[in-house]
Amino acid sequence: MDEFVCNKLREWNFGELIQKFEEEEIDKESFYCLDDQEIKDLIPKAGPRLKFKKRLERLKAEQNATEDKIPDVSAHESEEAAESVQVGPSTSGTSDGGKRRLDVQGELTGSPQQSPAGKRRRDKKLPAYSEKIILADVKGIMEHVRKKLDNEEKTKLNDFLKAKIGDLETEKRELVGVFGQTGAGKSSLINAVIGVKNLLPSGDVRACTSVMIKVEANTKNSKFEAEIELISKEDWKDELWSMDRILKDGAQKENDDDDDDDDGGGDIGEKLSAVYGEEWKKVSPDDLMDKKWFKEIPEFLQNREEGKKILTFESARELSAKLVKYTKSDSTGQDGDIKRFYWPLIKCVTVRVPHNDLLQHVTLVDLPGNGDYNKSRDKMWKEIVGCCSTVWIVTEIKRAASDAEAWDILENASSLMGNGGECQQVHFICTKSDFITDLDVNSAAEVRAAIFKRNREAKEAVMTNFRKKHKINKHFSEECFKVFTVSSKEFLKRKRLEPEDTEIPKLQEFLQELDDSHSDTVNYVFGALGIISLIHGARYSKVAGQTERVHTQLQTTLREELDKIRKALGEVYMDFKKCLTEGVEKSKDSCEKKLNSVLFPTLKGKNRGFHKTLKYVVENNGTYKPKKGKTMNMNEKLSSHLTDSINEKFRKTFPNERQCEPFNGVIKAFSLQTERLIQQNKAVELQLTFLKTEEEKIKTKLNKLIRERKKMIYGSLVQTIEDCMKSCYEKAATFSGPGMLNNMRSTVECHVRGSKNIMFEQAKKILLQNLTNLEGEILKMLNKTLTESVELSFKMDHSTIPDVSAEYDMVKKKYDMLKSSPEGEI
Repeated sequence: MDEFVCNKLREWNFGELIQKFEEEEIDKESFYCLDDQEIKDLIPKAGPRLKFKKRLERLKAEQNATEDKIPDVSAHESEEAAESVQVGPSTSGTSDGGKRRLDVQGELTGSPQQSPAGKRRRDKKLPAYSEKIILADVKGIMEHVRKKLDNEEKTKLNDFLKAKIGDLETEKRELVGVFGQTGAGKSSLINAVIGVKNLLPSGDVRACTSVMIKVEANTKNSKFEAEIELISKEDWKDELWSMDRILKDGAQKENDDDDDDDDGGGDIGEKLSAVYGEEWKKVSPDDLMDKKWFKEIPEFLQNREEGKKILTFESARELSAKLVKYTKSDSTGQDGDIKRFYWPLIKCVTVRVPHNDLLQHVTLVDLPGNGDYNKSRDKMWKEIVGCCSTVWIVTEIKRAASDAEAWDILENASSLMGNGGECQQVHFICTKSDFITDLDVNSAAEVRAAIFKRNREAKEAVMTNFRKKHKINKHFSEECFKVFTVSSKEFLKRKRLEPEDTEIPKLQEFLQELDDSHSDTVNYVFGALGIISLIHGARYSKVAGQTERVHTQLQTTLREELDKIRKALGEVYMDFKKCLTEGVEKSKDSCEKKLNSVLFPTLKGKNRGFHKTLKYVVENNGTYKPKKGKTMNMNEKLSSHLTDSINEKFRKTFPNERQCEPFNGVIKAFSLQTERLIQQNKAVELQLTFLKTEEEKIKTKLNKLIRERKKMIYGSLVQTIEDCMKSCYEKAATFSGPGMLNNMRSTVECHVRGSKNIMFEQAKKILLQNLTNLEGEILKMLNKTLTESVELSFKMDHSTIPDVSAEYDMVKKKYDMLKSSPEGEI
């Protein structure tokens, strides 16, 4: 299949036509020559045909306006290629808060932390379709270069170059986590922000709190699609037996007060009734695994691993109607008949929306507030929350400042999002901002003014409450916390407020800027230009003495820069060691007191039925996640002095804010001084341009590595405590019947008392070892990658490198088109 045609069909959401175009042998040349009758033969349906014709006409106009005729490779003599003007993207220097701008020489400048794409204003960038054309063209060019390398003699350099072409990847997607209790307006908010009515089910069907729903762009076709990921049969079987044990333990304590909020039996009954109706009460857990219960969801029974079910529809409304069965819960229909809902079997649902500019590189994730009792769902929940760059906390405006559940959600997840995650911003979103009662006014202007006044007061009250939340403040500063007052209803209907007054456009603008900062095109073209510069320069650079001198200078600079990083990382290690030593001593002194606050709750009513709560805790390795309220985590409680001892230092060393740099900026400061060497050694400018792009790529990879490792490093404190406590949890979980509560308490107390002198030292040791391992990975990656790049750029035999002078000119032209946008912003 012609690569160009295949790429175009995918970009235009006509992926289903690829086979048809391949059968008709449509290549790039014939693609541009398609007339109305041929298009009609290829695409019989009028709707898709009109969309295709519109895109093809736009493509032809764009090509005519921006491109000269593609040069014939064979027409270029090697001398002409060697003399072609070289412009490479410089990445040194910073201005305007990290934005990359072109200087007077046309060089790209800015913060190395930011990708070459940087942040571009929406109204100043190339049209989206133009960037897609450029991206597809450059990908096609680089694929052609790779094939040329395949035809050459197999050498270390050629293998290296092919690997670099294959490594031209784009940046990760941004995750925006959306938390909020049932009825807060999460679904309506997401539907309004992305501009798709009736996408996520909302309304009078009670929302389930366990299913995670991702919303992203469908880039493959023009359908509305849902990918439903199921938990495994083994996971559900284990959960059934666990729920059965809990219900039996509760029955043995039938004299306890049944009104206890921590019971959890209601949650279990809700889950089982959703899948089985009331029949679960009459059969054993083994009988509940019979295939007769899962006739409507056969994918669940296919194998032991997690299955998937795909739903595809033409409209959002159709998809939403079918999704209810998998994401919501309502045990009876309007006519009283029993209905089956399968949300307890669902791990995650990914909804894909066609033709949506806001979601090209952004995924919105509708999240339950406290994770889940099911281990596989809870693991995924933690991973997603830890990867969110922004979190939206959604609550109704009438009780925003005092909404205990919304603030509990934020407190419970703050360590996972902050030092233990990647979250840069928390948006507290107050919904239904148009709703106001007891108005003694008549005119529309007076109503509008009253709404504005109430919204300002709500924002001030939320900010005041935020400043009092010390657990949250350990991870997020006031600069990271923003309050929005929104109305999805008024955004659509405009009865009381104009769209801009609803603040929905502000959230859309935020998502658009987030999406724009992840431009596939500029990142790819930037890297492609570096690779093709090396191939082109290596073939024609013949100044041996200058090459040797530059090679020696680069080796010396690399050693010196690595020594700087090694010294800086060593200082960080010593700082953490000092902090943790203090934390260990405090933990030893106060651990029994901390433990008693969990084992012997003093709040009114919390002792009744507490045996059930503690049973949940020990069965789930020290953690209990109630349907409402704060999570009970014995491991976090025991490790709190350790985490408190490093929180401030950790936040400065591993900042989530993109304008800040990890390890006090030592990675950002690393430089092979290629800019200076280019000015002094024009004969090897192309090789140095390649090294400059490699330096930027390795910094991007290092920052990604650091973000991943820092979550593991911070989480290792609580994880080590959990590992040390595991044996006592397992023992405590075996107790049942009379005396169960006292036996569980005694088992946990004795274990902590006997292990405290070892447990906290072990947590300190493991965190420091993880820090040492990260230092080794950073130094190894820098040294190995750049040493290999330097050696192959300057020391290898380049006689087998193909002529890419024409391809170089084409990639250079595409790069110049991108950087010539208004104000030179990239």
